[in-house]
Amino acid sequence: MQLQFPGVTLDLDQPRIMGVLNVTPDSFSDGGNFIDPDAAVTHAVHMVSQGADIIDIGGESTRPGSLSVSVNEELDRVIPVIEKLSKLIDVPISIDSSKPEVMRAAIEAGAGMINDVYALRLSGALDAAAELDVPVCLMHMLGEPKSMQIDPLYKDVVGEVKDFLEARALVAVETGISKQKILLDPGFGFGKTLAHNLALLGSLEQIESTGYPVVVGISRKSMIGELLDVPAGEREAGSVAAAIIAVQQGASIVRVHDVRATHEALQILIAVDNEIA
Repeated sequence: MQLQFPGVTLDLDQPRIMGVLNVTPDSFSDGGNFIDPDAAVTHAVHMVSQGADIIDIGGESTRPGSLSVSVNEELDRVIPVIEKLSKLIDVPISIDSSKPEVMRAAIEAGAGMINDVYALRLSGALDAAAELDVPVCLMHMLGEPKSMQIDPLYKDVVGEVKDFLEARALVAVETGISKQKILLDPGFGFGKTLAHNLALLGSLEQIESTGYPVVVGISRKSMIGELLDVPAGEREAGSVAAAIIAVQQGASIVRVHDVRATHEALQILIAVDNEIA
């Protein structure tokens, strides 16, 4: 399977790494660390050198309890970084945004992918993604960031997440987005308890069975903290373990903060799989 970006083709015959770049003051793990554009660009280049295949840039925190920011504020955070970074790296840049105005400006500035936690449900997002004709990741979220973790309930979390993602993919295709450019993300930590997250991680093959590449973002999230009783800055080992499990369960792309550790762990997994094959 291949993913076609503007000017770049990424083979998904082996697991790929999406490096997280939050240019926000309030993200749960690294808020404020890369709010300066030069610091953000330097960190992104470093992640590429460590093995990142995609850089995912976000200008609005979607941590539990977070509030939305204005279009202009989000643009001011992400566009200068994308413009500088696109001239320095060869790997695709993804814009982590739900706003159609930000999507359009980011692609014009040099990004080549859309990563939307609302799965193109905001007004104008579907049309924007179709017109821009770049890969798009559709994520499942129950509710919205400011309230999503207030008693999330499911009868069958895996089945409901799968049904939602398939339905959103169908709407995207009907709007004109190529099926070959759609990826699905079950949305770990977005309106889900620890039990829900574990059920999804253990059943990713059901999401993969939709035929779309699966993106998994577990890195440093609260489920790791709950299981290991460690703060966000000390979740590298747990995050790497979760990423390896996700790939073994069918994920094509893992979205991570700790690129080098994840890359090295995946190289071991790939070597073993190749030897067995």
